[in-house]
Amino acid sequence: MHVAIPLYPGFTALDAVGPYTVLAFAPGVTVTFVAGETGPVADDQGTLSITATATYDDVPAPDVVLVPGGPGTVEALNDTRLIDWIRTAHAASTWTTSVCSGAYLLAHAGLLTGLPATTHWGFLDGLAGFGAIPVAERVVVQGKIVTAAGVSAGVDMALTLLALMRDEDTARAVQLAIEYDPAPPFTSGSAATATPELRERALGLIRVG
Repeated sequence: MHVAIPLYPGFTALDAVGPYTVLAFAPGVTVTFVAGETGPVADDQGTLSITATATYDDVPAPDVVLVPGGPGTVEALNDTRLIDWIRTAHAASTWTTSVCSGAYLLAHAGLLTGLPATTHWGFLDGLAGFGAIPVAERVVVQGKIVTAAGVSAGVDMALTLLALMRDEDTARAVQLAIEYDPAPPFTSGSAATATPELRERALGLIRVG
């Protein structure tokens, strides 16, 4: 099972690395970071880079497409090579997935029209403008398309995907291997329970422009 994760300037590192860690632990799964050109691609902080070891042309038909989000999504929407690759790779994929605002890239490629999908809570309503049906869920499975909410939800998505790709026992074993047993120090991780002031402060940390 070959998983391809496309990188673009300004992606959020955990969107890519969280699912990568889950899937790379699974037997028989190979993960490749791809981009328009091989080499390092800087994340949204500009201080961490992940190396793309293959180009889009090198990996035209992976079994799994996994698109991360991040502030760079805005510019990536105009990256025709990326959007065309997503669209073409999806046609042959077994699974096509996204984390956070990566859902916008799937939608821009025409893959979410009329389908329920999720993304980061701060940008969820905007999915409707791309033809998707926004759903405020951590992970949404719609046929072979799996979308995840913001950033950390990518780990949940990858475990969900692994159970679908392989079996639940494998996903459970990987979850234990990475000791994914969340016990956050604060109860402020959901927009549904946060105050308006906290939501605005959080959006200020990720807002583009």
